[in-house]
Amino acid sequence: MRAKTPSFIAEFPLRTTAADERTLEVRLEAARHVYNACLGESLRRLALMRHSKDWQAARAMAKGKQRTALFKSTMQRFGFSSASIQKHAEACRDACWLGDHIGSHDTQTTSLRAFKAVQMHAYGKRGRPRLKGRNRLHSVEGKGDAVIRLRCQDERPVVLWDGLVLPLMLDPRDRDRWQEQALSCRTKYVRILLRSVRGKTLWYAQLVQEGLAPRKERLPLGDGVVGLDLGPSTIAAVSDTDATLEPFCPGVADMDAVIRRLQRALDRSRRATNPDAFNDDGTYRPGARITVRSRRYRELAAKRADRERRLASERKRAQGELANRVLAWGNLIKTEKVSYKSFQRNFGRSVKRRAPCLFVSTLKRKAASAGVSVVEFATRTTRLSQFSHDTGGYVRKPLSQRWHVFADGSRVQRDLYSAWLARFVDRDRLDASRCRRHWAAAEPLLRRAASGLKQSASGAGFARPHARPGNGGVVGADRPSQGEGRWNEAADAVAQARAAESSGTRTPRTPAL
Repeated sequence: MRAKTPSFIAEFPLRTTAADERTLEVRLEAARHVYNACLGESLRRLALMRHSKDWQAARAMAKGKQRTALFKSTMQRFGFSSASIQKHAEACRDACWLGDHIGSHDTQTTSLRAFKAVQMHAYGKRGRPRLKGRNRLHSVEGKGDAVIRLRCQDERPVVLWDGLVLPLMLDPRDRDRWQEQALSCRTKYVRILLRSVRGKTLWYAQLVQEGLAPRKERLPLGDGVVGLDLGPSTIAAVSDTDATLEPFCPGVADMDAVIRRLQRALDRSRRATNPDAFNDDGTYRPGARITVRSRRYRELAAKRADRERRLASERKRAQGELANRVLAWGNLIKTEKVSYKSFQRNFGRSVKRRAPCLFVSTLKRKAASAGVSVVEFATRTTRLSQFSHDTGGYVRKPLSQRWHVFADGSRVQRDLYSAWLARFVDRDRLDASRCRRHWAAAEPLLRRAASGLKQSASGAGFARPHARPGNGGVVGADRPSQGEGRWNEAADAVAQARAAESSGTRTPRTPAL
């Protein structure tokens, strides 16, 4: 087997003509048929295998070599393997028009993609995969340096795919020469990707390159230990000289109402054009199918998809910006290894908007490229939210209690305190003596950071996204805009209330916005 090497993705838009786009759409549709054929066959074999006597006998056995051997022999007997599914895909391709549009390597990668989805379902790691409807398969990838490959023509990088020549569109404003460094790495394989942006079809090439992603030189790197405390919607970060508490992705919060209105409009359209699919009381009739989709329904669906795309783009941009700012604070980052599946179960809407797991994966990727260490420690042995360094004891607190109260009656914001404690965790153990020695210098830092949700203790810290003067919106082509100053007024009101709460005084009630 080949040794595994690190990889990164370099994505470039493709310059295509109308004829190229037509050919690409036909090939993508052919790959969708292959995917559905392999997915259906894999699910069929999985169902037969699970109903066999050997499979039932293996499930009843204790874990060990005999049980594993019986499972493997059963899978081999029913042909539940990637090689067998690939042969089925090639037979389906050669029996109809699909063979005129996709080759052997494209068929193999598409069939492997379908088999892995069923395999993860068989192992209980994912839900049951579903067939992809028309225009629902958005990517096709090559296999190694064959069929879909990267080459240079006239000193310009192009993607070649069975007669198609698709030039890459490079950014002329690449000040850090990131594109040049990325293209100089060895290409493992190429993926062709389709996106719909504001109703327009755009094609991209994702180059899976060998090695670590090049680092932009203008991004500063700090020196020191940074402690993080991640929640479903907020992040607390504490270093030697800075501390902050702020929400993830502040630009996505106000888009929920727009998406909900679009979803209600889609539901009304479905009910009006498919009355036979619903009962008199408005409930869905089991077994009925939504067959009629009006022009307005398709327009609303496209509008909702574009809104979701903009939200995903804003999340990715905001998380990358936040990861850069964390790396500017220190070269050793410590955080708890939390369960993001638990976050999804208990705080589904908030996690959908804020995506804390995306931040962690982005931070790890950027840290590996910059040579920064990210340490995740166990929560069961540390229990930072329950620990109090002044007494050395653990006291459980309800989730609604956002302040940690010490034995002398003083208090500190709970998330900031946990992030500060994370700096003193080594090998899944918290050093309480170091916490007591450094508390005198950290106490005023944490108190200033808790005075406002978006205000850093140092006055700079994690800067808010750039705003266009007079518009209150976030700059960027694909970033959601905020209301006319209302968001800033609400943030100021919250900051004043929190500052008053931390100082023990009351402020006059702010009129409703």
